Amino acid sequence: MTVTSFRPRPEPDEVARVTSTAAELLEVLWGRASTAPASASQLRVLLILEHQEGINLRTLADSLASTPPSTSRLCDRLQAAGFVERVVSPNDRREVRLHISGRGRAFLADLRVRRERELQAVLDQMPAGKRSALLQGLEAFCDAAAARIHDAAQDSDSRTA
Repeated sequence: MTVTSFRPRPEPDEVARVTSTAAELLEVLWGRASTAPASASQLRVLLILEHQEGINLRTLADSLASTPPSTSRLCDRLQAAGFVERVVSPNDRREVRLHISGRGRAFLADLRVRRERELQAVLDQMPAGKRSALLQGLEAFCDAAAARIHDAAQDSDSRTA
């Protein structure tokens, strides 16, 4: 399936469209690597906690664009499954910090192995030069996305402080 023909300098809207299509195809591939026993929402929580270890419930709710009560219920289920730990903040005992547990980390590691297996089957079908170009582009994308997520988290922290 050819998604687009690239011009020497693809426009951001064209790249966004192709990236969106790639993300949708990834969702289909990753659907083969079940996220059970965590729901898609719970998986998002684990991924956020993995990158923002020790955040509070309000910051997590903001990251999810959700309400604190809904986010708290998500965390209740993750804690019951042994994937999340709640720790009272040393600075303010009214504040609870959220941490991904060892079991949560093991779950994410196993999920990533299964997802990567699905991706490997697709990447094996690509010519080596295209794989190299994809790797270079994805590394730049990951750096830019991580910076944007980090900046948004910093903005959220400054608003709740």
